[in-house]
Amino acid sequence: MNVEDSLQESILPAHRFDETALRAYLHGRLDGIEQGLELRQFRGGQSNPTFLLTTGGGQRYVLRKKPPGKLLPKAHQVEREYRVMAALRHTSVPVPRMHLLCEEADVIGTAFYIMDFVAGRILADPAAPGMTPTERRKSRLAMVDVLASLHAVDWRDLGLADFGRSENYLARQVARWSQQYAASRTGAVIPAMDWLTAWLADNSPLERQEVAVVHGDYRPGNLVLHPDRPELIAILDWELSTLGHPLADLAYFCLPYHLPAGQPGLRGLRGHDLKALNLPSEAEVLATYADRSGRAEIGDWGFFLAFSLFRLAAILQGVAARAAQGNASSADAKEVGGRAGLLAEVGQSIAQGRGAATSKGVR
Repeated sequence: MNVEDSLQESILPAHRFDETALRAYLHGRLDGIEQGLELRQFRGGQSNPTFLLTTGGGQRYVLRKKPPGKLLPKAHQVEREYRVMAALRHTSVPVPRMHLLCEEADVIGTAFYIMDFVAGRILADPAAPGMTPTERRKSRLAMVDVLASLHAVDWRDLGLADFGRSENYLARQVARWSQQYAASRTGAVIPAMDWLTAWLADNSPLERQEVAVVHGDYRPGNLVLHPDRPELIAILDWELSTLGHPLADLAYFCLPYHLPAGQPGLRGLRGHDLKALNLPSEAEVLATYADRSGRAEIGDWGFFLAFSLFRLAAILQGVAARAAQGNASSADAKEVGGRAGLLAEVGQSIAQGRGAATSKGVR
C-alpha cells in the first residue's frame, strides 16, 4: 500500500494534543508553518504515535512522539530514534531527513521529533499481494542488501560509540525483555515465555559476539519502497535500535517464514507457496546476506530465531498492556498484543529442535 493509505480519518482521542502550542513552537523552526498546518495520524504501529504534518505551502513532514501515560522503563525513546537517523543520513543507509528534536514535554505533552515525509509503498503483508512476481523477489532481496549495508556502517566513525554497550548484547537483551514482559503482564502466565527466558539465558552463543548498529524492528512494515520500483528508499521506526548482534536483526526479518499466514493481527508466510509467489526462501535470504556481509556461514540460527520470537512476544505483551490502559498507538493493539503466547510457543518449538530451522551453521 502507499504510505498515505495508512492515514486515519481523525486523530485518536487518547493521542490528541495542543495543536496551537505545536504551531507556535514550530514557527520559525520549520519551513511552511506560517502558511498553516494540518495534522493527520498514521494508523498501524504499536508504540509511538506518528502524524503527517501538511503545511499551507504543501510541504509534508512526519511528527513522531512518545505516547501519553505511564511508560515502561527505557521504552519509547524518540530521542534515540532521532539521533541514529541523523547519524545515518551520512551513509548509504536510506533514512528520512531529520529536522528537529524537541525534548521539552511541556510543548505537546511528550518529547517528539520531526522528519521528512517519504512517499512510497509499505508492504503490510510479507506475501506482498498486488506486486508482480518479479517485484516480490527483487524487493525482498533489496531489503536484505540494505540490512547488510546497515550492519557494515562504522558506528564509531558516526559518533555512535555510546549508542549502546558493545558487550554481552544477547544476555542483556534476554534480561531486559524478561523484565519488560514481567512488568507488562496483563493476564495468565505464558509457560513458553518462562521456558524461553531460562533456555535463552543458558544457551547464548557467547563465542560469537559481534557488534553493529541494529535496527531492532527490521520488517517490511517499517520499510518504504520506491513508488514504482522494487527499491528500498527509507527505513522507519528506529525505536529499538542500538549496538548489538547483526544476526538478531536478520532473524527478526526472517520470522514470517516461521509464522502462519492468515493469522489475525500477525502475518506470516507459512502456508504460502513461496515458489508460486516468487519469494526467496529463508535459505536464499541467508545466503544473500552471507554474501553481502562476507560471511562463511550463518551460525547459531536456531538461537537467534528463538530469541527474536521471545523478544517480539515481550513487545506484544507491552502492546496489550497499553491497550488495557487506553494509550496504545493502534486501534488493533488488543488483538495484536494477544499473539504473545503464539510467538513464545513457536520460539520454544524451534529451541527444542522441533521447528523449521535449528542448524548450527546455515549456508
